[in-house]
Amino acid sequence: MKIQNCHTSVLLLTFATFNIVLGAFVGVNIGTDVTDLPSASNIVATLKSHQITHVRLYDANAHMLQALSNTSIEVLIGVTDKEILRIGESPSVAASWISKNVAAYMPHTNITTIAVGSEVITSIPNIAPVLVPAMNHLHSALVASNLHFRVKVSTPQSMDLIPKSFPPSTATFNSSWNSTIHQILQFLKNTNSSYMLNAYPYYGYTKGDGIFPIEYALLRSLPAVKKIVDPNTLFHYDSMFDAMVDATYYSIKALNFNDIPIVVTETGWPRLGGSHEPDANLENAETYNNNLIRRVLNDSGPPSQPKVAINTYIYELFDEDKRIGPISEKHWGLFYTTNGSNLYPLSFSGSNQIFGNSSASFCVAKDGADADKMEAGLDWACGQGRANCGSIQAGKPCYFPNDVKSHASYAYNDYYQKMRSVGGTCDFDDTAIITTQDPSYGSCIYAGSSNMSIGGDGSFSSMALGPVGPVGAGLKLQVLSLHYVFSCTSLLLPLMLL
Repeated sequence: MKIQNCHTSVLLLTFATFNIVLGAFVGVNIGTDVTDLPSASNIVATLKSHQITHVRLYDANAHMLQALSNTSIEVLIGVTDKEILRIGESPSVAASWISKNVAAYMPHTNITTIAVGSEVITSIPNIAPVLVPAMNHLHSALVASNLHFRVKVSTPQSMDLIPKSFPPSTATFNSSWNSTIHQILQFLKNTNSSYMLNAYPYYGYTKGDGIFPIEYALLRSLPAVKKIVDPNTLFHYDSMFDAMVDATYYSIKALNFNDIPIVVTETGWPRLGGSHEPDANLENAETYNNNLIRRVLNDSGPPSQPKVAINTYIYELFDEDKRIGPISEKHWGLFYTTNGSNLYPLSFSGSNQIFGNSSASFCVAKDGADADKMEAGLDWACGQGRANCGSIQAGKPCYFPNDVKSHASYAYNDYYQKMRSVGGTCDFDDTAIITTQDPSYGSCIYAGSSNMSIGGDGSFSSMALGPVGPVGAGLKLQVLSLHYVFSCTSLLLPLMLL
C-alpha cells in the first residue's frame, strides 16, 4: 500500500510540477445565480472553445466535476459558507467532504485547490473563529488521502480587510482581525499555499471620488508625468490592480510573513450598469479584461515582488441575473449562456487571436465630438497609429462621405481592430465610442466586419508580445516536488525491473 501511494504521488507531483513550469495563468469563475445556466457539458465545451485552462467553482458540484474529467483543466473548488461551521467543528466531516468531493474525482478531474468560503472575515465574521480549524481539518484529510502535495487549501479574502491600501508600502490588515489573519498566514506558510485575494479596481475607482484616473483602473498605460508613485519606496504603479496586490503583500509582511504568493481569485469589470454607474460599460469591461490578461501572462509580479507572477481568475463566465443589488452586480459575464460565444472580443491566450465574432464591436467617431480633436485623432491613427487609411483616399471605396467624422471612424476602427489585442483602445481623446452596429456601407468594408475579405488591405499586422519571465514563487515548490518524485522513483525503479 505504501508503494502504491508513492506511485500515485509520483504521478500527481509530476503533473503539478509541469503545471508550475508553464508559468502564470488566467482562469475564470463560474457563478450559478443564472436563470438559464447551461448544462455542465455545455459549460465545459465553452471553456474548451475559448482555451480556458483554469476554473473556479464556488462549490463542489458533482455534474461539473464529472464534466471536467479528462480535460486537464485545473479546478479550484469551493467549500460553501454554509459548510464551514460543520467542517470546522468536526475532522470527520472534513474527511467525508474530501472523500466525496475530491478523492472520488481524482486523478481524472484535475482538482488543485480548495477555497474555504468566500470573504468570510468581512461578509460573515461570526463564522471566522472556525475558519482556520476548517482549513486545518481539510488539510489533514488531504494528508490522510495522500493528496496534500497536489491539492492546496486557502480562503479568499476581500480588499476590505485592508482599510487603507495606498500607498501600498504602508498598507496593513484591519488590526481587529490580526489574530485570525495571523493564523491563516501561518497555515498558508506551513502548507506552502497561496493567499487568495479578491481585487476589484472597478470598486476602487468608483469609490475613490476621482482620486485616481480611470486609465489607472483599466490597466491602460499612463504617461510618465501621470505615473502613480509610492512616496516611500518610489515604486511606480502602472495599474490599480498591481497596487492592490502589492498592498496585500505589504500587509502580509507587516505580520512578519514572507514568501507567501498571492493568487487573485476574483477580479473583473461590469459591462452594464444603471444610470448612476456610467463606468460599468462594454468598452471598459473589454479594455480591463483584455489588458488584465496580457498583464498577468507576462509572468511578472507587482513592484515589490517582480519575480512572483500573479495568477488570476476573472469574475465571471456568465451574467448572474439572479443576483441581488444594483444593475452592475448582474453583468460581469464574459459569455452568452445560449451559445457560449463571447459578449465582446476576448483572448485568454494573450495572443493576437481574439475569440468570438469579430464583428461584435467597432470603434467609430462619436457624435458631437470636438472636430479639432477628431481631426488630430484621424492624423494620429493614420500616422503613428499605423492604421491602413488607403480606403479613405480620393477615388477609394470609403472616401465618400468626404468629412472628418466619416474618415476618422474608418481610421479609428482600423487601428482598434489591429491593436486592441496588444493594448490599443477606442478613446482618441474622448472622440470615439464602441458600437456593435457594423458601420460598413456599400463597397466600404470596415475592418472586423463579417463581410471583410481575408488579406489585402484588411489583413491584421502581427505584433510581438513581451518575453516570458521567470517562474518565481513556484520554483521552491517545484524543487521540493521533484525531490519527492525522485525519492519515490528510486524506490519504484528496482521494483519495475523485477
